[in-house]
Amino acid sequence: MANTINYAAIFQKALDEQMVQGATSGWMEGNAGQAIYNGGKDIKIPKMTIDGLGNYDRQLGYPGGSVTLDYETMTMTQDRGKQFVLDSMDINESNFVVNAANVMAEFQKLQIIPEVDAYRYSKIAALAIAKGKAIGGYTPSASDILSKLRADITAIQDVVGDIPLIITMSRATKAILESSAEIQKQLVVTDFESGAYKTKVSIIDDCPIIPVPSVRLKTAYVFRDGRTAGQTQGGFTPDAAAKNINWIICGQNVPIAVSKTDNMKIFEPAVVQDADGYKMDYRKYHDLWIPDNKYDALLVNIKEALA
Repeated sequence: MANTINYAAIFQKALDEQMVQGATSGWMEGNAGQAIYNGGKDIKIPKMTIDGLGNYDRQLGYPGGSVTLDYETMTMTQDRGKQFVLDSMDINESNFVVNAANVMAEFQKLQIIPEVDAYRYSKIAALAIAKGKAIGGYTPSASDILSKLRADITAIQDVVGDIPLIITMSRATKAILESSAEIQKQLVVTDFESGAYKTKVSIIDDCPIIPVPSVRLKTAYVFRDGRTAGQTQGGFTPDAAAKNINWIICGQNVPIAVSKTDNMKIFEPAVVQDADGYKMDYRKYHDLWIPDNKYDALLVNIKEALA
């Protein structure tokens, strides 16, 4: 199987594309811009600085200005991986690609995408709480959920203006919202697109609502290491002290998310010493950041009291 390395490169590209489109938080990756990634945990994200207006002078003319484009190096703290073995008795060279592609796509769909979503939302919540941009103590009810949601939208718009806002909401909360008599005639379904992420969403006051399974909308998780006692199954689980997130409202350009499938490796049975099969090494780096000047466009509503 001389082109094993080519297969790995194809899988790696396909998995990154599936990650953006499949994750409910995939739209956040559009904010990384033309990021430079050469493997490993570091990624360079473009950062533009533009001077503000000055006074025009009839003799001196226009005041000078400058545009600076730098690349800021960010370090992804989430370094996750898994190794799979496909037994040579189950597959052969001719159908390896189909089987391997199915395994990796299913693994990413069922395990990686939910974990990355959960990490991103929990980190946004943690950052919002630390910056005083979170509200706690509201249990959604059909009688007042619309007014509560609009109050949170207004709280952001009153500071930053009518910038595009995205609402991330648990499916359980969205069901309550849709049961409200006030909202039934106001929800409109439309297309939403951000970079490579495309989906259909409901909108309220021009804000798209992206529904997320409740299990991914907690304030804290335990990401198992896959080796120690009690964590050998890997994956993630809500922390015992985790709170439930009702919704996250933020400017579309606020969270910067990056996920990269790094240097996927595929070994043929002839070089695998401890098994008779194809061995695949999968490694995923990912993380999320919020620039300090973007917190005014963020508000997280949490069911339980914060204190």
